[in-house]
Amino acid sequence: MIRWFVMTLIICPLLLPQSRAADWRQFRGNFTDSVAVGQSLPTELSQSVVIWQSALPGRGLSGPIIVGDQVVITASSGYYDDRLHIISLDAATGLQVWERRFQATGRTSTHPTMCVATPTPASDGERIYAFYSSNDLVCTDMEGNLQWYRGLGEEFPNASNSLGMSSSPIVIGATVIAQAESEAESFVIGVETSSGETKWILDRPRKSNWSSPTVLPTEGGRSALALLQSAAGLTAVDPDTGTILWSYQDEASRIPSSTVSDGMIIMPSSSNGLTILQPSTDGTSYTLIRSARNARPARPSPLVADGKIYSVNSSGVLSAASFDTGKRLWQMRLDGQFSSTPLASNGHLFFFSESGMATVVRPTEETGTIVSQLDLTEKIQCSPAVANHALYIRSDAHLWKFAKRD
Repeated sequence: MIRWFVMTLIICPLLLPQSRAADWRQFRGNFTDSVAVGQSLPTELSQSVVIWQSALPGRGLSGPIIVGDQVVITASSGYYDDRLHIISLDAATGLQVWERRFQATGRTSTHPTMCVATPTPASDGERIYAFYSSNDLVCTDMEGNLQWYRGLGEEFPNASNSLGMSSSPIVIGATVIAQAESEAESFVIGVETSSGETKWILDRPRKSNWSSPTVLPTEGGRSALALLQSAAGLTAVDPDTGTILWSYQDEASRIPSSTVSDGMIIMPSSSNGLTILQPSTDGTSYTLIRSARNARPARPSPLVADGKIYSVNSSGVLSAASFDTGKRLWQMRLDGQFSSTPLASNGHLFFFSESGMATVVRPTEETGTIVSQLDLTEKIQCSPAVANHALYIRSDAHLWKFAKRD
């Protein structure tokens, strides 16, 4: 029997994650593309633009999300890494607003480089949805009051692997979508945001997968679709019903996630580099456009900005390819190795290496130029977030806010 626990039922209007442009509500932003539009971020990184630095408990690879004046982050702690944290900080001061702790119900063993708090949480502006490697899906309101709790690790006990799970949830309309894929058992679930009840479940290819769902905007009155990536390819799903609208069946990467830009889907592939698909305006079909074989990302997801596709390989080499042709334009080596997906904002690219080196690059048609660097001296594996002209990044131990000072 499916076990789910509804603590409190709240009825509210259906909200899309894109509804407040000032927020950053899920992994890689509201549109899951790592592009911050209309933000004036500091490009000369130094301690002088660090507004605050807040200590965090336990461990965490999850990125921060920003909803209104709250910065929300997850963490895990305890000898077995089975204590789950949701923490809210005041965006202006970095002081803790509230913290909630829960006990994991699923498997908590992971590789030493990972932890249970690897997936980035999501929000629809009314609630927070925190997902963990233990496949626990927790919903609180914006004051931290528990709304419902799904112990998906108990419902799907074989959906795990020895390295740990890292897929981040997304919210589209009244559905929160969580993806968990492994060699033994794989599923993706659509959960009603207000009640925690299951709306639909899809079986997925039995292959370990660490990529996250992507939002595919559509036209013609249809709500945005969810793109599910796996070793078998890419699938477009109606978030309300779980109906599969189309599937592109070719090998896809299992760590970096797909990106949508200018109506095109950029899917990372271990064999083809990047595969570019053009979905129909209503999202019910697609056309294969081209491959960019010389732009093969390692762990960071591809980034599209100003007509270029940016990818970072396992050696820390940044490649820029033409969005129109797929042809490589230039390459440059960055310091270190990268798990964090880069950020694009106002003509600049922001990178955070695993060793904690923050690098700002100004790209041109011919090359990229390093504008500034700042060594944060702590291991960083999460992706950054941006809201209200401020940049947020976290390590296991700290969360930083960068912004220009008056």
